[in-house]
Amino acid sequence: MDAGKGADVDERMNRRWLGRRDCIAALGALGLAAAAPSARAARAPVILVVGDSLSAEYGLARGSGWVELLRQQLAQDKVAATVVNASISGDTTSGGRARLAALLTSHQPTHVILELGGNDALRGLPLKNTQDNLAWMTQQAQDAGARVLLLGMQVPPNYGGDYGRRFAQIFQDVAREKKAALVPFFLQGVADGPDAARLFQADRIHPTAQAQPMMLANVMPALKKLLR
Repeated sequence: MDAGKGADVDERMNRRWLGRRDCIAALGALGLAAAAPSARAARAPVILVVGDSLSAEYGLARGSGWVELLRQQLAQDKVAATVVNASISGDTTSGGRARLAALLTSHQPTHVILELGGNDALRGLPLKNTQDNLAWMTQQAQDAGARVLLLGMQVPPNYGGDYGRRFAQIFQDVAREKKAALVPFFLQGVADGPDAARLFQADRIHPTAQAQPMMLANVMPALKKLLR
């Protein structure tokens, strides 16, 4: 065979192989892209709770807080979900913000429940900082692929009507801005109910064990919508 002709044949064969290889790669990429959503959809939920003492069982027997009751309720409802309680007593939105990235990396949650802000108010921290921190955490969780549920809080009347309204509005504003789910008042029926004195510990800040099912009942309707 002529050397020139042999080179032409080799070149044509190489082109056919490269074309076939590129086609196979493209089909493989399409297959992976098509499989990714179904893989995500099939993944069992991982619910990360980032909160303060209201979620960390402060003053309660271990296993009696609303987060543990959530685990039990999901198991009873045959929802194969993992619940991670990353709540720390005394935590603020700044503290939650500082540790959220590591929690998202470690647990890779599908859902994040943010229960923070109450200690910001108790310490008289600027409302803008609280709102900025909640918005940042919500965005970070969403960017990591999680659906977010904000648990709104209110302050006692002695803080003043204007301050109370502006504090409660923070949670609504963040939820609306970030298109996150919201429980307007996490302690509804506990702090504002007729049995409020009975449902709080002696410090008048932390709910008793009897209040925990009520707190869970406030969370479940919004959480169930996110789990669908």
